[in-house]
Amino acid sequence: MNVRDSEVVSGLLKNTGYQFVDKFEKADIIIFNTCSVRQHAEDKVWSEIGRISKLCKKEKNLKGSPQKAGTVPIIGLIGCMAQNYKETAFERSPEIDFVVGPSDIDKIPEIIHDLVISKLQAPGSRPDAKRGHSPKNRDSPLFERKIWETDGEFRPEEIYHTGFYEDKEHAYVVISEGCSNYCSYCVVPYVRGSIHHRYYKDIIKEIEEAIEKGLNKITLLGQNVNAYSQPGESFIELLKKVNDIKGLKEFDFITSHPKDTSIELFKVMSGLDKLNKRLHLPIQSGSNRILKMMNRGYAREYYLDLVQDYRKIIKDGILTTDIIVGFPTEAAEDFKETFNLVREVRFNCAYIFKYSPRPGTQAASLADDISREEKEKRHALILKLQKEISRKINKK
Repeated sequence: MNVRDSEVVSGLLKNTGYQFVDKFEKADIIIFNTCSVRQHAEDKVWSEIGRISKLCKKEKNLKGSPQKAGTVPIIGLIGCMAQNYKETAFERSPEIDFVVGPSDIDKIPEIIHDLVISKLQAPGSRPDAKRGHSPKNRDSPLFERKIWETDGEFRPEEIYHTGFYEDKEHAYVVISEGCSNYCSYCVVPYVRGSIHHRYYKDIIKEIEEAIEKGLNKITLLGQNVNAYSQPGESFIELLKKVNDIKGLKEFDFITSHPKDTSIELFKVMSGLDKLNKRLHLPIQSGSNRILKMMNRGYAREYYLDLVQDYRKIIKDGILTTDIIVGFPTEAAEDFKETFNLVREVRFNCAYIFKYSPRPGTQAASLADDISREEKEKRHALILKLQKEISRKINKK
């Protein structure tokens, strides 16, 4: 999702007249597109902003720049962290000039324009307040030349049609934004909003535009793709329409939620000649008790039945998953159930994570009572098991 968002922002800026540079030291504007799913990801962003700010300031002092010597480029924080921290991001990292949430990225070119104009004005001057967001506290020097936009609900459709893609053969196409599942550990609904589905004709149009540019491989994106629904249009019907697009060579989709996955989907997948036969189906835990605490909406037995149906209907289909170890109160027996499920299902690949509390989520109110050492131990055990399984599958 963030790869595609970065392409969208790049396309908006390129079409506005901005040019990309090959090294950040040369940049007048640096934008960090961020994720809040794990604490480790956030920590890396704060560290990188500070590191690059210092290096840019040092570089400009040594070599000079069109900007005033000793200043750093305009720095933007966008994506989930921007929505999560909002204006408090300036307190955490004063080097940041603007903060833009996922639903407001269409405003980035205008925001940068306002900041560029303000930097050309006399020292201490401020840009006019725009949309009531810049600055909110005119008495605080912290908010001089600071802009944040985090109140948007839906993205305008046109941002997906800038024509910019990083890859020359493959394109990511968003079919839905946000999520309404509210898994207890997950921050996504709080930073990306409730699920919102794009109109299917707009999706088809974007795919056709990508094909015209020579990109004939497509991945349909959504936090929960198989929940896609429009009046008279289901995810299954969308797959059929995509399969019929002329010039398309192959496509796939990610991510599926088990509770919205069905035998009907598998039957349609098996019959679509352009659709890659692979399914990413996050289990998260093999323990029914933990699954209930996670608010996943299904039980271990239901998931295993889905896997059995998938492999019966789609011969040699690839199956991958996500797993969280160390969720609050996860006892040794709960972990054992997850471990045994992995051994039983034999995934082609698994993304295995150590639980970290995310502020604002339901699980954040629970004590993070599994020690770091125990989380690492459980992570290592499942990782080792999955590597052995993957090695045997690949060898076969």
